Amino acid sequence: MNKLHTLLDLHVANFSVLFTKLHHYHWFVEGPQFHALHEKFEELYDEVNELYDSFAERLVMIGGRPSSSLKGYLAIASLQEAGAEKTAKEMILAIVNDLKLLVIDLKELIKVAQDAEDEVTADLAIGTLAGFEKTIWMLSATAK
Repeated sequence: MNKLHTLLDLHVANFSVLFTKLHHYHWFVEGPQFHALHEKFEELYDEVNELYDSFAERLVMIGGRPSSSLKGYLAIASLQEAGAEKTAKEMILAIVNDLKLLVIDLKELIKVAQDAEDEVTADLAIGTLAGFEKTIWMLSATAK
């Protein structure tokens, strides 16, 4: 597997972990922000599900084979499953931290894709990066 394939597969794994974490938070969030966060977490897991599929399909289109099992995802993901976060603020901060890690990985993917003259993959990563940076800003403001 080449570097581009490896980075795309990393994102597939990370999106799977994040998708599950967001569901966990969606189900267990409590407190005065319940309704808004319950809806936001659902919006985010829907978005992440689309990205999960888009990145996996892109990997297949360029000759790779994405991981496709929970065991496989957990073996390569840089994100961790939901932990002991109990408060809404802890959940928000965990998502912000995950998105910041994904931003770092996306920047590497963009560079590798552009070096490989794969502008389609770079564009996919750039669009994702822009969305994540906005979400980081919005969730960070919510957690203050």
